[in-house]
This record gives sequence, C-alpha cells and structure tokens, in this order.
Amino acid sequence: MISDIGTKAPADLFTDSIKRATSRQLSIVDLINCAEMLASTDQNRSAELYKTWIAHNDDHMLLHAAYFNYGGALIAVGDRVGAINAYRESIRLKPDFYPPYINLGKALEGCGQADMAAAQWLEVVKHLSAVNGESVFHKTAALDELARIFENSHKDSIAEDVLKESLDIKLNQPEAIIHWIIARQRQCKWPVIVGWDRVSRKDLLTGISPLSLAYLADEPMFQLATAYRYAKTTIGIPDLAQHQRANPIARQRDSLKLRIGYVSSDLRGHPVGYAMSDVTETHDRENFEIFAYYCGINCTDQTQQRIMKAVDHWVDINGLSDDEAATRIAADKVDILVDLNGHASNARTKIFARRPAPIAVNWFGFPGSMGTPYHHYIIADSHIIPTDHEIYFSEKVMRLPCYQPVDRKRVVAKRPSRAEVGLSADAVVYCCLNGMPKITPHAFQRWMSILSRVPNSVLWLLKESNDAHENLCKSAAAQGIAPERIVFADKMANPEHLARYPLADLFLDTLPYGAHTTAADALWMNVPVLTLPGRSFATRVCASFVRNADLNELVCSTAEEYVERAVALGKNREKLAALKAKLAAGRDSCFFFDTPRFVRHLEDLYRQMWSELIRGALPSPDLRNLDVYYEVGRDLDLENSGLLSDEAYGSLYEKKLAERHSTYPIYPDMRLWRETKSEPSALFDRRAVA
Repeated sequence: MISDIGTKAPADLFTDSIKRATSRQLSIVDLINCAEMLASTDQNRSAELYKTWIAHNDDHMLLHAAYFNYGGALIAVGDRVGAINAYRESIRLKPDFYPPYINLGKALEGCGQADMAAAQWLEVVKHLSAVNGESVFHKTAALDELARIFENSHKDSIAEDVLKESLDIKLNQPEAIIHWIIARQRQCKWPVIVGWDRVSRKDLLTGISPLSLAYLADEPMFQLATAYRYAKTTIGIPDLAQHQRANPIARQRDSLKLRIGYVSSDLRGHPVGYAMSDVTETHDRENFEIFAYYCGINCTDQTQQRIMKAVDHWVDINGLSDDEAATRIAADKVDILVDLNGHASNARTKIFARRPAPIAVNWFGFPGSMGTPYHHYIIADSHIIPTDHEIYFSEKVMRLPCYQPVDRKRVVAKRPSRAEVGLSADAVVYCCLNGMPKITPHAFQRWMSILSRVPNSVLWLLKESNDAHENLCKSAAAQGIAPERIVFADKMANPEHLARYPLADLFLDTLPYGAHTTAADALWMNVPVLTLPGRSFATRVCASFVRNADLNELVCSTAEEYVERAVALGKNREKLAALKAKLAAGRDSCFFFDTPRFVRHLEDLYRQMWSELIRGALPSPDLRNLDVYYEVGRDLDLENSGLLSDEAYGSLYEKKLAERHSTYPIYPDMRLWRETKSEPSALFDRRAVA
C-alpha cells in the first residue's frame, strides 16, 4: 500500500502510480485512492491511471470495479462515449454488479438515447427481487431514474406509479416525494396529497418542496417554515472556514461602482431571462458593474446572447463546484449577490450558503421567502408584501413600485386568426395560459361556474399532457360543462405565443399560485386580467401587475366577486373592448412597462442595501420558532386554508401554538407568538429551562 499518497506532488504521484500500475504493483485500493487524489487537480490524469491499470491487470478479480470507476473518470473529462463502453464492460464482467447499469443509463440518456437508458434501469428493477440494503439502494435508484425519463416525456401518470413503487420500498427519499407530488400537480390529479397503505399524507407533506407547496396552498406561514426546513435539510451547513469574507469597507475604497452579481439558471429563453434582458441592458454602467453567473442548460439562444452582450462579465459556473463558484464570486469582489432562482429548479443555493458576497438578495425567481440565515433581503412591492405580511418572511422586505420587470423589446409574430388556433370567431374566450400545476380544484370550480352562466363561452388553457387534459375534461363534465368547451393551446415559441394572446377576451387568474409572467404577457398584449389575491406571495403578484397597469377594477376581494365580475364582463363586449383600449393607451405611460424607471428604482434599493451594510445595519434573517410553525402547519387543512379570512387564519395558528405551548413552552417571536401571547412565567427563565 502506498503510504505517502497525500504528501506527493500531483505530478510525482501520477508518475509513480503509472509505474506501479504497469508493473502490477498497484492494488485496487491504492488505485482508487490515487485516482481520487489526481482527480482533485487533473481529471485527465485520473482517467489515464485507470486506463493504464486496466491494460496491465486484465486478470484481476475486481476488474469490473475498475471499469466502473474508469467510466466515472471518463464522464468527468467529457468522454461520454468512452464511459458507455467502460460501463458495458463492467456489466459484461459481472452482470450482478448493478451500479454500472445506473450510470450507463445516465450516460446513454446524455447521448439522447432515453429508451436505451430506460432499458438499463428496467434491467436492475427486474433482477433485484431480494430485500437487502444494497438491492434496495440500486432498485430505488433505477426506479427514480425511470420516473425522471417518463416525467421528461410528459408521461406523468406512469412517472407517478414508478415513484410510488420506489417510495413503497424506501420512504426516506425527499427527491422522489417532490417528483411524485409535481407529477400529480401536472396531471391536475386532485386531491394532490393522498397517502396510501405504507405512506401517509404527513409523510408526503414532509417531503414537499417549497415550490410545490406554493402551487398547493395559500399558506404563507407554513410556506416560510417549509422553506426554512428545506434549506436546512437539503442545503445544509457548509464549512465556512475556507471562505474568507470580503471586507466591505475595503471594497468601498477599491471602486466607486457597486458590483452586482446575478446568479440564475434561467438567463436564456425563459420568463426570467426575457425580463432580465431589458434590465441588464438598462443598468447604469457608470455606477454599477454587472456580473452574470449562469448555471443553466447549455443553450445559447437569442435571449442569452442579449444578456451576455449587456453585462460586464458573463461567467458560466456549470463546471464549477459550489466551493469553486463561491471562490470565484468572492474573487470578483461582488458586493450584492442576487438569487434569481430561489427554491426553484436548478438553483445553486449552496453557493449563497458559502456567503461569497457581503449582501445576498432573494428576487424574481421564487415567489416566497428563502427561510435561510444567508439571504438578507427580499425584493417585492407594497401590493405583494403589505407591512402586516412581513411576518411571513425571514428576509428584510425591500419594495419597488412594481416587483417584476417586463421586456419591452421582445419580438411578436403575426397575429393568427381564431380559426387557426381552434377558437370560434364569435365565442367569449376566457383564457389562462398558466402551467397546469397552478390549476387547483377551487380555481377550476370557479371557472366552470363562469362558463355555466355565460352562453357561447370557452376556456382556453395551455396544453400539457394527455393525462391532464383527460382529468380536466372529466372534472368539467362532472360539473355540467361539455368537455369541448375547454380548448387546449399548443406550446409555441415566445413570438408566436405572444401573438395569439389578443384572441382572448379576458385572462382568468389562478389561486393560490397566480399568473406572473403570463399575466405580464397578457397585459403587454392588451388582454385584461381578472385576479383574486390571497395572503401568500404567489397569490398577490398578479394583483400587483393589474394595479400597476391601472386596472384596479379587475382586482377582486372575494371568490364570489371574482365569478360575478367574470360573468358580467363576458356578457359585455363593449366593456371588454374599453379595457383593452385602456391598456393600449397606457402602455407608454404606466410604470409597469417603464423599464428604465424600474431599473433606477432597483438601483436605488441596491444603494440602500449597501448603505445599511456600511452603517453596520445589515439585517439578520429572523428564523425563530420556524421548526414549531412547521410542525403546527403540517397538521392543518392546507388546501382549504385560503378560504379562511385573515383574522381566522391568524387565530387558528395562535390556537394551535397555545396548545403546543401548554406542553412544550415556546419562546416569543415577532410573528404569531409574540410576548403578549405567551405566559409571563418562569417558563422563560433560563434556570427553569436549563
């Protein structure tokens, strides 16, 4: 055994290891250890060592394991084809060694061969009938990979069944639970959270993601607590010793410009990318230096090209680990790091956990609080987060006149006719081009009530999957609405998508997760939007847009008002035409479409954040009692909490907290368990609880 692996220089270690491998004097344990050490500085050397060892040790009893690791080394250097051959050789040498089946499937999928990938994972599922730790691990891994293939192919019903089988085998799989829930939400399969023999509703809620919860319930307190728990369990606590924090006072002397870093996987043809194109192009370059850190798919489309050209520095961090990316951002001396993903897909939240910049901001990518100790601010507006709603956020709230920017420069294609998109020329067209997960039973029931009262009306929805379409049509029929009155719009490129919006008469918003960019698109194309705000962030964004577009009469206060207003407008073509004309006339004057003014306000917020830091007033996120709020909220009727008044909602939490406090004392916080709500007793004396 090589005893000095950790002390050798990489070049010396490589030379010595190759020599030993060639002379058959390198054990497989030393092979693995040396390869790992080499990989930390040069992946190519690691792959070369495996290649050499295999060539000279072809009779070794663990040759299959060497081929498996060789495949991983080849993946690391970008040789996917070579890795496929290595994994296949590992399987040929030992067919009952299952790890290469999993990795071979991933490599094949990466080459565009999803069917062949699925075949590898099915092979594992077929052969692993024995119940032991190893078989459970490999079988659930294969099932989860299969489910992902089906999910990506919009076969959500099959994905749901595969994930259910996986969870039956092993419940403690947060990712599997997340994808099981979203598969049901994409199918509009209601109720979404339903347990079965071996998996309870509470088990499923324990694994729900913050984003899926926003789709499910208007429950801002539980959303905050879930975000906190999600960050705590999935992001964890990094080792901050290796990350030296920049001295902000020194940075202030280094440059007069504030350095702003945007971290996002969506700086491309995506709603975030569209809006940020105009923002990055409009930033004041004399006073701000803009960095974009991209962590999304490899897709250099026109939107991304616009952003790359607009920013001062474009950095693709896909090939960097979280530590490496944080080190790069710190080296760039970024002052304010803006998280444009939040708890949404493909986020790199672990970078923020390493605190590479003095200030971290949650904005635009995720509709809610991050619930972390390292996001200092959240950007919203007074409609989305009124002062009395600040209790639902761990960050300090900073407000713009309107929360979200709009890209004024997007291309709009030629408008099609109604006949070309499957709509009747004389129909009253209500539309909602949100994604299917935003449609809930309560929202759909309101829409069916509207259709039942407006003759010759149809509902125009965005096409998702056959499973979703069938479920919605069945639900419509059960409520007395002919399925053909629901028309599904094909997904299109953004210019064509925007062009068809004016074919609709009225956009109907969803609740609890309302229209965000889809509402902005509708208003930009002069289609009025009817909305019903709730308590949580995601329920209030659309109302902010509608108010900023000067259509206050379309912001409803009750579900009954929402239905009545939609019915009245559906029967009054002149009023609808007047609303469309009002939008068209106000486009050039209202704040909602004024990107330069928006960016000036945004930059003022950045200056205010920096000023607070310099004064020693950087806010500290308030995370008190969030574990308690999580446990209380998980037992509530979440799906129906949006039907409660604000007073009833707060009283419900206070009652549940008081019940818990009587057994397990709760320290006061600044949310729903304040000092005045708790008993002024020795329960809070340190000696009494020590």
